[in-house]
Amino acid sequence: MTLPALPEPQHIDVLLVEDDPGDELMTREAFEDNKIGNTLHVVRDGLEALDFLYRRGGHEGAPRPGLILLDLNLPKYDGRQVLETIKSDADLAHIPVIVLTTSSAEEDILRSYKLHANAYVTKPVDLDQFVSAIRQIDDFFISFVKLPRF
Repeated sequence: MTLPALPEPQHIDVLLVEDDPGDELMTREAFEDNKIGNTLHVVRDGLEALDFLYRRGGHEGAPRPGLILLDLNLPKYDGRQVLETIKSDADLAHIPVIVLTTSSAEEDILRSYKLHANAYVTKPVDLDQFVSAIRQIDDFFISFVKLPRF
């Protein structure tokens, strides 16, 4: 029995909203180690995330991301506020948002899904597990899920 071929992965722009330099570095390393061909853009707080998405404040030429990896605990605007803004805007609501955070609190999980997060992932503290989580996110959202073209 021959298995069907995997769909051809599509190249997308990924927006990482992360204020922790160590987590940013681990995410970059996961993209490089797994030969993830997507372009990773990084912003370090909630206000900068919104500036990137609305193409303002130095991000006028920013591409529309096909996927957002969003930390919850951010300066200026927290991840919950960013998520709520994204999902309440008709021009942004279709972008998949994966909450990628250290919190495993049930109230954070529930609130994120009520705000229409597409997935909630608690960041593993172990580097290998973290890299594996990023790879699995990439495999699922890039290789299997059909995302809209902009």
